[in-house]
Amino acid sequence: MSNMSSIRRGVRAFQRVGLGRGGGSSGSTIGASPGGVWTCRRCKCSLLTSTTTTSTTASTAQGQRSSIPSRLLFRRNFTQTSVPRLSSSGPIIGNPSSASQSSEKKPPVSDEKPKGKKKTASGSASGSSPRKRRRLFFTIISGVVVLAALGYSWEDAKHAVGAMRRAGRVAVGLTLCINDYRVTLNQVDAEQDPKKKQHMLDACHKRCANRTYSVLERNGSIFIKLGQHLAAMGYLLPKEWTSTFIPLQDKCPVSSIESIREMVIKDTGHTIEELFDEFDPVPIGAASLAQVHRARLKGTGEEVAVKLQHPSLEEWIPLDIALTRFTFTNIRHFFPNYPLSWLSDEMEASLPNELDFTHEARNIKIVADHFSKLPHSTYPLVVPTVVWAKKRIIVMNYLPGQRLDDQLWLAQHNIDPGDVTAALAHVFNEMIFGTGVPLHCDPHAGNLAIRPSRASPAGFEIILYDHGLYRTIPESLRTSYAKMWLAVLDGDVPALRKYAAEVVGDDAGWSEQRFRIFASAITGREFRVLTKKGGVASEARDDAERAVMAGALTPVNASVPPMTDGIESAGEGENEGGMLAELMQLLSSVPRVVLLILKTNDLTRSLEEMLMRGVQGGSSGERGFLILARYCARRVYSATEFRDEKGRWRWWAWIRAVWALWRVEVRLKVFEVLLRARRAVGAGSGGGRVGLLSA
Repeated sequence: MSNMSSIRRGVRAFQRVGLGRGGGSSGSTIGASPGGVWTCRRCKCSLLTSTTTTSTTASTAQGQRSSIPSRLLFRRNFTQTSVPRLSSSGPIIGNPSSASQSSEKKPPVSDEKPKGKKKTASGSASGSSPRKRRRLFFTIISGVVVLAALGYSWEDAKHAVGAMRRAGRVAVGLTLCINDYRVTLNQVDAEQDPKKKQHMLDACHKRCANRTYSVLERNGSIFIKLGQHLAAMGYLLPKEWTSTFIPLQDKCPVSSIESIREMVIKDTGHTIEELFDEFDPVPIGAASLAQVHRARLKGTGEEVAVKLQHPSLEEWIPLDIALTRFTFTNIRHFFPNYPLSWLSDEMEASLPNELDFTHEARNIKIVADHFSKLPHSTYPLVVPTVVWAKKRIIVMNYLPGQRLDDQLWLAQHNIDPGDVTAALAHVFNEMIFGTGVPLHCDPHAGNLAIRPSRASPAGFEIILYDHGLYRTIPESLRTSYAKMWLAVLDGDVPALRKYAAEVVGDDAGWSEQRFRIFASAITGREFRVLTKKGGVASEARDDAERAVMAGALTPVNASVPPMTDGIESAGEGENEGGMLAELMQLLSSVPRVVLLILKTNDLTRSLEEMLMRGVQGGSSGERGFLILARYCARRVYSATEFRDEKGRWRWWAWIRAVWALWRVEVRLKVFEVLLRARRAVGAGSGGGRVGLLSA
């Protein structure tokens, strides 16, 4: 009853305020007002409206008609629940009855509640509830779809943001460095004072090196590897660059233990707890591509070192290689005389092997088998034993050691630095000139360690880590390289020119200028020293020579040291642009394995200088060159054919080869005897010089 009274009050209120938009009287007509069945949101009763009539009555739940305008219905919270249809006569019909029903007399409104099911009366009115439910349903579905889409692409979005940051750092750093060099070189061209020129260049080198260091450190991944490579390129880069990048050899990223756990499960199908009884979550060492954890094997309790690749490398390696290629391509574009794209080419070729630890396991086995057949007293080398290996995980026996360049530790254990450099010379010369053994191409200080040992007469063993980057040198190249070094040691310039051309190949655009540059780069000495008989061994490299070599590696005003002993000097035009530009052009065309030999030479030379710093003599000097000569002579002897095409024995060739071999062997033996005698009288070793090579 109260519901119907509410409707009547609403009707009377509407009639008082007028029916039309213009506020007409109660008898006015609303034109084009929407008609149909309308339902009250509060009481669920129904009203039937017409578009042309102005009188209003409330209908009961049985669907009786009403002509209340929609304006009142909105004021009283009514909603339309059925769409009227047009009859042939034009009025709006609110139910499926014929058009004649609109003129029938309306029965009195009953106050009784409708009988039957409670929700039957609101059958047409309940349309609002399904609509709300449908709206809610579609809202929920849409939200789920949106959230699912966001969840699916969240990793992609994070990757995109990270990629933009990495690429942005490289692009900004590259742009600043290129612009800095262009501006500085223009200023240098206008400057007349040589000292100011050099100061301006040195300052530019340092600024650009610091910018590049920041980019390499923040991006991590293979950029750390690139920085370590650049730090070892003293034969190519100014000291401001190489010295700035040295900390990258020890400053490497560390992956979280959570990411390590996920990778172990993904690669092995087992958790860390299922594989190891103990696993130290804090790595004992980290490198650019991997980190090492101490652990104990499940069941046996054997202490092992677990080398795990950084999980993030899988995500960033393709982009980082592309960025490296982009960087060096742009350097070549802006500075055509200084091509460095060969660096990115070499990284792109070597990284797949370095990132596959099963490949590293094979290298370890080859090296261990090779050196196990050689006397341990001469080759005190130790490599890990592989327990098992996956592509991104390798488990080896635990081999702790001390850094090789820790002079305080060496002194505390009475280990002579000269003996350490001699052992390194034996090991790496065997890899370069020996038969059937590959060359370890990354022997920086972080990949080498030393430990006391009674098994070696010297009282120590050298531990070699990280066997991912190896190259097998072709036998013909080993022989040509050995002959070239013998020519260097003998001061035989014509022979040096001949065999150097064999080493670099025909694609290097060989010329007199490039010959001198290559000889200086591969030996680390001024060419004038190479022209002296035995000079490279008997004359130590001092600070003045280092300054000359460093000064030659400048983009401007650098000239190759003058040549003597019957060698014609190159023309003025050849010297323009400096040693660095010529060396860059040369290295861009030589075989890649030669570049790695150069890198290994420079790394071992740097280790030698670090070990001998502060030691009497300051260098391993003649001892190291005698060891080198020994391996070169053995290689040449083993590669020499002593029979002619008819099978006849070539006695004179055999005699010359035997004499060359034994001459070096005897010199080395005499040197070592004299060295032991000096130790006995307390003169120290220092690897000094006794003039045997020039004898």
